[in-house]
Amino acid sequence: MSATNATAGSADAASDERLRRWRLVLGGGPEEGTGRPLTGTDAAMDGALAALYGSGDGKERRGGRRSAGLEGSAPSVARWLGDIRTYFPASVVRVMQRDALDRLGLSALLLEPEMLEAVEADVHLVGTLLSLSKAMPETTKETARAVVRKVVEDLEKRLATRTRSTLTGALDRSARISRPRHRDIDWDRTVRANLKNYLPEYGTVVPERLIGYGRAARSVKKDVVLCIDQSGSMAASVVYASVFGAVLASMRSIATRLVVFDTSVVDLTDQLDDPVDVLFGTRLGGGTDINRALAYCQSQITRPADTVVVLISDLYEGGIRDEMLKRVASIKASGVQFVTLLALSDEGAPAYDREHAAALAALGAPAFACTPDLFPEVMAAAIEKRPLPVPADI
Repeated sequence: MSATNATAGSADAASDERLRRWRLVLGGGPEEGTGRPLTGTDAAMDGALAALYGSGDGKERRGGRRSAGLEGSAPSVARWLGDIRTYFPASVVRVMQRDALDRLGLSALLLEPEMLEAVEADVHLVGTLLSLSKAMPETTKETARAVVRKVVEDLEKRLATRTRSTLTGALDRSARISRPRHRDIDWDRTVRANLKNYLPEYGTVVPERLIGYGRAARSVKKDVVLCIDQSGSMAASVVYASVFGAVLASMRSIATRLVVFDTSVVDLTDQLDDPVDVLFGTRLGGGTDINRALAYCQSQITRPADTVVVLISDLYEGGIRDEMLKRVASIKASGVQFVTLLALSDEGAPAYDREHAAALAALGAPAFACTPDLFPEVMAAAIEKRPLPVPADI
């Protein structure tokens, strides 16, 4: 084959692939204006997309948009879930599942065990299951717990090692001692502390006072209180916070308390050895009373100078705003490190009460969203009483 023919063949293949992709995007009738009919796997993929995003034949449209075709039937939805797992990668499957729940109101079908066995489990699915937990029949609860446990275990594998490593280092550095062993000397701080002892004739500093890293012992060095808003919009944050709570609770040098709240307050600390129990102990939805939750957390603080309080909330306060701000000011004034996270999730910028966020920032407690991967760094900074890694765009 000549170079010219090879180039032409390559161009034809690229053009055909573009038409194929456009046809899958457009949906509708057999060719939808592309002149490129779909067959085999492509036709099956188009059918799976059409069931959620369109009718597939171009005839059924609502308000100029494609209509959906799953019709809330458990058997057809289960088959559809199997199809999309066959044709699309897991990341796309999770998006399509979420769209199906939002667009078609299929949440109730998750109360059926066969449906749960067919879904691709992720943090958002766990949030949906938790919101339905009170309505779950007994026949579904064990399957639901298995789905939640799988997600939780995957998250722990991803997050636990780095969290423990980062926080152990922070605990070591925060325990400064004045008579360190040679290998534990913090030379940067030692030199700065002894600059007045500089001997120009020898070009050296005489270190009269050594400053070193203390090694975190088995005793408790820090208290951490996770105070988590369990309103419906915070579902992903609740899942991640519960996993981190379990990881922190496994560290002997940190005493961890986990508190969830809406208009009432529930202390789930005694369940921290199993984050699945913690999650099923939450009650997603309802109102919000941040001040009441912080009042409870404040009552549990016995060592303010060695305590970090992490409030995870979108700050839509249903209680008394001024009292909530006074409470934060009081907690900080006692010596507690106070961290406000608008969200603890992989999502983009969350919706939050900007007025309350600005008021907290004025108190020296800037509110910002945090990804799970950044959370260990935030906690390390709080433990060491360093400036928090606050994003520049808040």
